[in-house]
Amino acid sequence: MSTDENRNEQVEEELKEATEAAAEDAEASGAENEGSEVEVLKAQVQEAQEQMLRSQAEMQNVRRRAEIDVEKAHKFALEKFVKELLPVADSLEKAVESTEANENTGELVASIREGVEMTLNLFTASLKKFNVEQLNPVGEPFDPQQHEAMSMVPAPDAEPNSVVAVVQKGYLLNGRVVRPAMVVVAKAADAPKIDEQA
Repeated sequence: MSTDENRNEQVEEELKEATEAAAEDAEASGAENEGSEVEVLKAQVQEAQEQMLRSQAEMQNVRRRAEIDVEKAHKFALEKFVKELLPVADSLEKAVESTEANENTGELVASIREGVEMTLNLFTASLKKFNVEQLNPVGEPFDPQQHEAMSMVPAPDAEPNSVVAVVQKGYLLNGRVVRPAMVVVAKAADAPKIDEQA
């Protein structure tokens, strides 16, 4: 073999090695690119999943709020109607009270009283069917959430800040105050003065 042939073979081998090395480098850089693309795609998928979970949670919250609003609407839809009927109950009660003072005037007043009482009882029973409760808090502690104080009076027999009389009964609809009871409250007794010289 001549030196020229040896050189040719050497160059061919070097070219072959260089080509193989370039191919390996290309494969490696392609694998790196594929790896980075996979990472980018994984990140995008994870972000989309998180966004979907947030959307689902938000939809559940909206649904819950809507259900609560509908429940309240059903529960308190009668509130205006009840407010309009309460003066009827007041009038019937006043009619019964006015006949109490005149019981001695005869059978006519007694029969009127009986008829009004029956009407009032029927009306009160109808209100109870729709969860309307009457507030008649005589003897109970004053509660500003349910009572409206009309005046305070000295009442030695009653607890201080307790209701001694009801001017107008209050009403609740499903536990919510439709009209507070108008009440007279017992005044706290003045504290005795302490003798400073003692």
